[in-house]
Amino acid sequence: MDLKKRIQAIQSSAHEPSCWEESELLELERAHPRGVGVQEVVDILASRGMRLSEATFRKYVQLGLLPRSVRVGRKGKNRGSQGLYPATVVRQLDLIRRLMAQGLTIDEIRRELLFVRGDVDDLARRFERVFEKLGKAIEMRGEGDEVLARAISDAKALADRLVEGLKAIEVRLAARARMARAVV
Repeated sequence: MDLKKRIQAIQSSAHEPSCWEESELLELERAHPRGVGVQEVVDILASRGMRLSEATFRKYVQLGLLPRSVRVGRKGKNRGSQGLYPATVVRQLDLIRRLMAQGLTIDEIRRELLFVRGDVDDLARRFERVFEKLGKAIEMRGEGDEVLARAISDAKALADRLVEGLKAIEVRLAARARMARAVV
């Protein structure tokens, strides 16, 4: 079976099911809008019987399988900062686990499935931060500037469409690459 068919079969396969229901993943992502630390991810996975070390997590980040962290300051004197990852890393780690259980290598997963997803996810988080800051700036003015609020809303919708379009392009490029290799 070629790699494309293997990946499709794995994604929809009951042979190696997800550790989570879709509603659980969505709730987890909603519960952590600012992100999660490495140890928290390790603990979340452990609660479902998935073993993952911090070193493996960091290696996946280095390989581009997971997005990079965003540094966030901690409250309190001399507490430094902490790297937070989007809560969607739990979803990605579950998919990586299922793909590896079916015999795909890290290189195949990286090449075929997660082409630029980390960069696109990073862009989406950056857009979120920009719109959050713009919203706070409007609140600080203390005025109800409907024209400005509408312009920000339009820009946010445009940013959302851009991110979705980039994800669609990535999927198409990865599919073409798989098809080209299958022909060879």
